[in-house]
Amino acid sequence: MDQDQWWARSQSAMPGGVSSPVRSFRGVGGTPFMAAKGLGPRLFDDEGRAYLDYVMSYGPLILGHAHPAVVSAIQTQAVHGTSFGAPTRLEVEMAECLIAAYPGLQMVRLVNSGTEATMSALRVARAATGRSLVLKFSGCYHGHHDSLLVRAGSGAATLGVPDSAGVPGQMTGLTLTMDFNDRQAVAETFQRQGGEIAAVIVEPVAGNMGTVGPEPGFLESLRELTTKWGSLLIFDEVMSGFRVGWQGAAGRFGVEPDLVTLAKVIGAGMPVGAYGGSKALMNWVAPLGSVYQAGTLSGNPLAMAAGLAQLRTISALGDGFYRDLEQRVQMLAQGLRERARRRGIAVSTSTVGGMMSLFFRDRPPKNFAEVQSGNDKRYRTYFHGMLRRGIFMPPSMYETMFVSEAHTVQNIEETLNAADEVFSEL
Repeated sequence: MDQDQWWARSQSAMPGGVSSPVRSFRGVGGTPFMAAKGLGPRLFDDEGRAYLDYVMSYGPLILGHAHPAVVSAIQTQAVHGTSFGAPTRLEVEMAECLIAAYPGLQMVRLVNSGTEATMSALRVARAATGRSLVLKFSGCYHGHHDSLLVRAGSGAATLGVPDSAGVPGQMTGLTLTMDFNDRQAVAETFQRQGGEIAAVIVEPVAGNMGTVGPEPGFLESLRELTTKWGSLLIFDEVMSGFRVGWQGAAGRFGVEPDLVTLAKVIGAGMPVGAYGGSKALMNWVAPLGSVYQAGTLSGNPLAMAAGLAQLRTISALGDGFYRDLEQRVQMLAQGLRERARRRGIAVSTSTVGGMMSLFFRDRPPKNFAEVQSGNDKRYRTYFHGMLRRGIFMPPSMYETMFVSEAHTVQNIEETLNAADEVFSEL
């Protein structure tokens, strides 16, 4: 049975043929391939074609596909069982690892996804402050729970408009949305409504509108304003955690949040999430406090074993791990810009640590509106040109590229040679 036949079966059995929307290629057109296996920096479809992978499961696979340490950890644990409904030592070790790494983190609750983590962190923030409003930023995605599935309206800050059918306006009406990197708009909003805002939640390095980093002073201003008005600052480091540095964006930029949410890298490709903060805040969480949150598979031993194996491998490699990763990202970004310029194609790149995006616009964007001004049609042509040459880029200009430890200099050169051919066609 060929790929088209499998895709037809998939569409008859699942909405859009997928378990998560971006996999459908709706953003770029065409038919997705069916992945069969991954090894190092490459994916292989079920017909044996190889793709140099810059999606990397949307971030978790920082060591590459099927890293031996991760595979061995999963195999070893699977022999002993996949789920227990009782505490395990692996959960304790994972919590202690996260606490030791992340600035200011004192206590952690393990969950099954980034969506669960952000939803629960907001619940803690509202309970601890006794307030209802939450401030977020357009283009920052914090999972698909109702209160944050919201887009920006007109003006600097508006009450949220639902971004999905089935989400009551009353839910998103408690969400204020404004532009990423707009310090003045945030300050003005706090001046008007600061006493009602429970929390500001932000991707300190935005990764769900492509990679957009914080401008100097932006995160610091959020820290100052939330402290002044008695609100909590939540860093959504589901994507940036252990991806832009061992201490996440908090360590990289020197700004410590009240609560943090983590996922992706800490599970090495297994379903996982976590949220945490000070003991005073986490004491609100059941069974200690009145904020209820639970999960049958939370702290799953397979996910804990895989994540610990990945984190321990990174830790053993020391500071050189992130230095080398960032150098390869910079090599890729610079090479793409140079080859596009030679062909007369206007592009820009944005990089932070192991995260990167290519935008078909003259300057790197600083917010979602500027991302949207990029040439979406040209990105689609670029995506398919690269895919035909065996390079798998994110199937949307709003997704981030991920380089792993498994990507070699030769892999980067292979990518740049393919990009040169595609830019010549453009």
